[in-house]
Amino acid sequence: MTIYIVLLILLALFFDFLNGFHDSANSIATIVSTRVLSPKYAVIWAAFFNFIAFLFLGLHVANTIGKGIIDVGIIDAHVIFATLVGACLWDILTWYLGLPTSSSHALIGGMVGAALVKAGPDSLVAAGIIKTVAFIFVSPTVGLLLGLTIGIVVYWAFRKATPLHVDHIFRKGQLVSAALYSLGHGGNDAQKTMGIIAGLLFSAGALGETFHIPFWVVFSCQASIALGTLFGGWRIVKTMGQKIAKLRPVDGFCAETGAAASLFISTMMGVPVSTTHTITGAIMGVGSLRRLSAVRWGVAGRIVWAWILTIPGAAIISAITYTITQ
Repeated sequence: MTIYIVLLILLALFFDFLNGFHDSANSIATIVSTRVLSPKYAVIWAAFFNFIAFLFLGLHVANTIGKGIIDVGIIDAHVIFATLVGACLWDILTWYLGLPTSSSHALIGGMVGAALVKAGPDSLVAAGIIKTVAFIFVSPTVGLLLGLTIGIVVYWAFRKATPLHVDHIFRKGQLVSAALYSLGHGGNDAQKTMGIIAGLLFSAGALGETFHIPFWVVFSCQASIALGTLFGGWRIVKTMGQKIAKLRPVDGFCAETGAAASLFISTMMGVPVSTTHTITGAIMGVGSLRRLSAVRWGVAGRIVWAWILTIPGAAIISAITYTITQ
């Protein structure tokens, strides 16, 4: 491998770190806002389950990113560089603004922008992009419905219990739901960087004739996202944990469990969904269960606009970067 390829792999791992840093709020916001764990222990808990996710959820998403968004034949070091710059800059911008946008869609937007400049629309894999864009709307909706459904079942099952008893049970239950959600987060999000690195290695001829994901790539990507989670994107924790809807331990349990179920399904299907979209939808669903006014719909609307702008925003930055590098 050339020095340039090694530097690009390091840049990809930096993006993976940023992904964990940016999205750690998704994993820990509910458990911190309900005071089940302090921020320090919450990030350790989430980071551990981020790291071990590959042991349970396979590598379906990594293969989709590696060869299912743009034609693998046009991938080269310049395309990967532009992709990563677009995704990283978009993540840093939205972190600064406190917006829980999707690192996954920033990465996909970066790939699309660079590919369009290099080879035009024919370089895009329409099926993979359509599926990914569709899940911008599907994943928060599924998260909302699952969060709402689980909330209804739990509320009905504990309708005769005292608030103190419910709180005691779900403070422990939230440890389990946060662990499940962190597994889903690490399993879906770290795989996107695996796909990028494997695509780069394949284009450089380092993987032979068959596209696959080497174990050292899997290990380093899981470690990078876990490290990012340890540092935590605290600006977004406040938005996720309190500004959308005020949560109790039972609400946090329902939201995390619903979001985790949605992530497990999409990861096994190989769909690179946004963990941010999924947990936000689940929080809205659980919050609206008490009353619709419990959800701050103005904040939710601002978040949705950020979701919509992520792919084109990252694509523009990537396209400009690719043009400059040429």
